[in-house]
Amino acid sequence: MKKLLHIIATPRGSESRTLSVSKAFLDVFKTKYPECEIEELNLFEEKLPDLTVKKVNGKYVLLSGKDLSGDLKESWKEIVSFIERFLYADSYLISTPMWNFSIPYRLKHYIDIILQPKYLFQYTPNGPEGLAKGKKMAIITSRGGDYSAEDFRKFDLQTPYLYTVFNFAGISDIVFVNAQPMDAMGPEIQAKKIKEAQAQAREIAKNF
Repeated sequence: MKKLLHIIATPRGSESRTLSVSKAFLDVFKTKYPECEIEELNLFEEKLPDLTVKKVNGKYVLLSGKDLSGDLKESWKEIVSFIERFLYADSYLISTPMWNFSIPYRLKHYIDIILQPKYLFQYTPNGPEGLAKGKKMAIITSRGGDYSAEDFRKFDLQTPYLYTVFNFAGISDIVFVNAQPMDAMGPEIQAKKIKEAQAQAREIAKNF
């Protein structure tokens, strides 16, 4: 059975503008692909492992091309479980607001946990190679301002960062839906832009 992993990076629950757009995506997706399992990973409810000195030491062992053993291997069990949970999925939906031009700290924490050598990427004579190939990803965001205008694109650190990180892991099929502006131009524009983003999300879900 195919699996979609929905990674939620907002703490606002039913009040989230981001999730209102994601719901539009999921409603169509569930109808179009009823056989696909959908797993939800809420990063503000999940206990993410801390990256302690021992765990970081384990990463350096992996970067050197060696395997973990002993205490280091034991300390990495939680990390490996999150990596495996990510890799077991065939496709991904990330729901994230923009915080301070980038991503919420819980999403950054999650990325720092899963983007590990020998698991999501490896070094080769031709350079780094992503190991999560053949997967698809939709990223739905909401932003207080409108970062699509040329003068403001330089402030959007969210889109290039998320694309770079997951492309580095081998995922090349990545599409963004950005609901913007949510705050800068008042409630009427906000409602209009949410509806536009929802329509875009529904179209993407039809062929995801």
